[in-house]
Amino acid sequence: QVQLVESGGGLVQTGGSLRLSCADSARTFRLATMAWFRQAPGKEREFVATLSWNGVPYYADSVKGRFTISRDNAKNLVYLQMNSLKPEDTAVYYCATAPVGLGGRSLKESDVNDWGQGTQVTVSS
Repeated sequence: QVQLVESGGGLVQTGGSLRLSCADSARTFRLATMAWFRQAPGKEREFVATLSWNGVPYYADSVKGRFTISRDNAKNLVYLQMNSLKPEDTAVYYCATAPVGLGGRSLKESDVNDWGQGTQVTVSS
């Protein structure tokens, strides 16, 4: 059973930065498409970023130029570096895995194989 565990969330002021990490227990991590989603209070969960097995990123327009997704296949870790944070970035952030071949585009929740438990990010104004 795959287990995804996020960390790195917290409270930050507008304009600040945070780095989220996600540890993936799957043996096939290096072949998985990795992704981040988020869910703000009262809103549906939305796609943030994805990274293919071979390192091709794709971002939602709302975070493009501010967020960077990366992975360390040797450590089974995926990261989300978040810079220039805005109050509208406040949400629970979820790490997710998807099948190989789904990188390079936005993902739907139905594309996801496994979810992490989420980590809260709060940006104060």
